[in-house]
Amino acid sequence: MPDAITLTGLVATPPRHLVTSEGLPITSFRLASTQRRFDRSQEKWIDGETNWYTVTAFRQLALNSNASVEKGQRVLVTGRLKIRDWENGERTGTTVEIEAEAIGHDLAWGTAAFTRSVSTATAAPAEPVAEEFPSEVLAEAPVDEDAVPVPF
Repeated sequence: MPDAITLTGLVATPPRHLVTSEGLPITSFRLASTQRRFDRSQEKWIDGETNWYTVTAFRQLALNSNASVEKGQRVLVTGRLKIRDWENGERTGTTVEIEAEAIGHDLAWGTAAFTRSVSTATAAPAEPVAEEFPSEVLAEAPVDEDAVPVPF
């Protein structure tokens, strides 16, 4: 069973997108993830070590992440962890890779607007949201009139 992992971090490189000769879309980028903790004695946040990951997405996730993710953005990534040792002549090292299952913007740091994509393989026209949720269903949705907005 592969190791599953969820990370938050900063997109450190521009996403690199390619399509193989077999037609498989692949998008990859480097992710910097830094642990932070609050130091009570100094009364401030302290950065810990930064871990570096190569995130790779395939198929529709590759297409969507290529169109949505940019260098410098904060994202969440869930996927399978792969750790590989490598050798190149006199140099050796270890690569930590995430084969992404899901990628999204970290909304703790900003806002995003979602646009549903339609696969070219299923090429059916997208229906408006109102069609997916008939007005009868929306009318029955409970409304809490005593709700108080929570400030951030």
